[in-house]
Amino acid sequence: MKTLIILLLIGGLSTVTIQNTEWKAPEEASKKVNPVESNEKTIKLGKKIYTKMCWTCHGSEGLGDGPVSGSLTPLPADFSNATFQKQTDGAIYWKLSTGKGTMAPYENSLTEDQRWAIVNYLRTIKK
Repeated sequence: MKTLIILLLIGGLSTVTIQNTEWKAPEEASKKVNPVESNEKTIKLGKKIYTKMCWTCHGSEGLGDGPVSGSLTPLPADFSNATFQKQTDGAIYWKLSTGKGTMAPYENSLTEDQRWAIVNYLRTIKK
């Protein structure tokens, strides 16, 4: 019984460590400036793409609570979170492009303008 409790504790700690690991974009990527103007048209495009490709993990409102979110490690980002919103556009774009873990990289499946439009849309998600 003691062995089982210790294994459960160790397993629980490793899960916490994985989920609390900060995902930082490289400094060069963070400095990249969004070349796509944030306006009604690009935000609408970003939302359209998000609704097709991102909602199942990140949720329809971008809160990290999509229908498959509970089975993912790390958990999907809550885009309304202040920590997320403090990132630069370049950092968000880089993460969207490269992916991590169960998040697919979108560098080859979405154009640069489409990825920047998603960044513009994510900026509208606030608590």
